[in-house]
Amino acid sequence: MQDARIHPMAVVEPGAVIGAGCEIGPFAVIGPEVTLAPGVVVKPHAVVTGWTEVGEGTVIFPGACVGEVPQDLKFRGERTRLVVGKRCKIREGATLNTGTEGGGGITRIGDDCLMMTGAHVGHDARLGDRVILANQAAIAGHCQIGDDVIVGGLSGVHQWVRVGKGAIIGAVTMVTNDVVPYGLVQGPRGVLDGLNLVGLKRRGVDRAEITALRAAYQMLAQGEGSFLDRARKLAEESDSTYVREMTDFILGASDRSFLTPK
Repeated sequence: MQDARIHPMAVVEPGAVIGAGCEIGPFAVIGPEVTLAPGVVVKPHAVVTGWTEVGEGTVIFPGACVGEVPQDLKFRGERTRLVVGKRCKIREGATLNTGTEGGGGITRIGDDCLMMTGAHVGHDARLGDRVILANQAAIAGHCQIGDDVIVGGLSGVHQWVRVGKGAIIGAVTMVTNDVVPYGLVQGPRGVLDGLNLVGLKRRGVDRAEITALRAAYQMLAQGEGSFLDRARKLAEESDSTYVREMTDFILGASDRSFLTPK
């Protein structure tokens, strides 16, 4: 607890590990199996509990509940974990649950993620780096969310769904099938409606790569054969790194089908 600033009205249970420079506000609760890396800030009335590790520089805002047990009726109290990366911002009322024995036992959040007000991350979910969950967005159990994904407000991602790197999901959208990398999903029952071109341009992706992705998307939408057949053909023909990421994702293991282009 070297150099940590802990308010006298905070509750830090014996066994908790508090890194240097941490700040814990009044009425915050830190459980006995929690590890806070250096520079973590836990604001007033936030709860960090369970077997939870929080990465350096992460800020947990008032009313957030981090590391509570899964919302899974099969959970029987097994000892499972939550790992939160560096420099994340977990805003007011957000909830992040630990894993389950049946799902691998760990929920993992990458670095530099933003969980906005009321966002939820369910048991055994895996989120990459720089993921943004807007207000009241919910990620169900066992989901895999790639780097740089944005999930719009009041949207939900069904359990076991994979969302590929760089995809964006619009507000008030329910996603029930896998989303290809760099895809754009919108509508009440999520529809794959193009590519996240704005996100690609903001990240400075080369124009030639964006052109290759657009051509690949058109082939997936209108080419011959099944969706998987088109992906296999793309994998054989394209030398684009971004197209390869897309085809590897489509041809990878999944428990669900895909949102396919309109």
